[in-house]
Amino acid sequence: MFSGFMANAWLAASVVAVIAGPVGFFVVLRGSAFPAHAIPNGAFAGAALASVVGFNSLLGLGLFAVAAALAIGALGRRGRHDVVTALALVTMLALGAVFLSRTNEYEAQLYSLLFGEVLGVSSNELLPVVGLAAASAAAVALLYRPLLLSSVVPEVGEARGVRAYRLEMAFLVVLGLATALTVPVVGALLIFSLMIGPPAAARSLTSRPATAIVLSIGLALLTVWSAIACSYLSNWPIGFFVGTISAICYGAGRLWAAPRRPRRAAAR
Repeated sequence: MFSGFMANAWLAASVVAVIAGPVGFFVVLRGSAFPAHAIPNGAFAGAALASVVGFNSLLGLGLFAVAAALAIGALGRRGRHDVVTALALVTMLALGAVFLSRTNEYEAQLYSLLFGEVLGVSSNELLPVVGLAAASAAAVALLYRPLLLSSVVPEVGEARGVRAYRLEMAFLVVLGLATALTVPVVGALLIFSLMIGPPAAARSLTSRPATAIVLSIGLALLTVWSAIACSYLSNWPIGFFVGTISAICYGAGRLWAAPRRPRRAAAR
């Protein structure tokens, strides 16, 4: 389980979890779950195009994910954000269907792009994954304070010179890069389970942002590691286990926090 091609699977999944934790924390904090679901479908179309023209699939994932993020941010400024996000979602799904219909690897590509195939990560793909992860981590660190301020108290952020629109665009680009990383592992349809479940559970366990981010990373690592082990032993899709374990994490977090809410309310 820890030798040969499996070493690449463990490493790639660990990198994905380390990025999904902090990015997912801000996705949950800002109520951006819908864009976190829609943007990976842009990445799905990019990877499908990459398979048609014969270039690196991770490059296609990154380009289309960032393009989808920028489109949602720009068009959502003057219109309803949910409508723009939904239109981006269906457009990218349509493009992905067209691109996949033009490749000879239709069935295999469809399965791996939609539901993930971490066991198929090759050594040549690890370096781009690590590079994108480093870029995403650096961006989160750079945006941390203004992003936290804008997410929790946007009026104070505006008063301190934090420009909400520019920050939103920057965050969506980071989200696009992070989703480009996670699509090969959990797939376009299940990526939001890793970016929503562990971070949402972490928020239920603590109200301190730094602690919640650390918990998000820990729970995301636990999720992908458990999913790989279960997938290896059962030969079931890894996406199934990622989604199930993420839901369990969130449910456990809510159950743990439920009896403590009356005490917090009484203390106030």
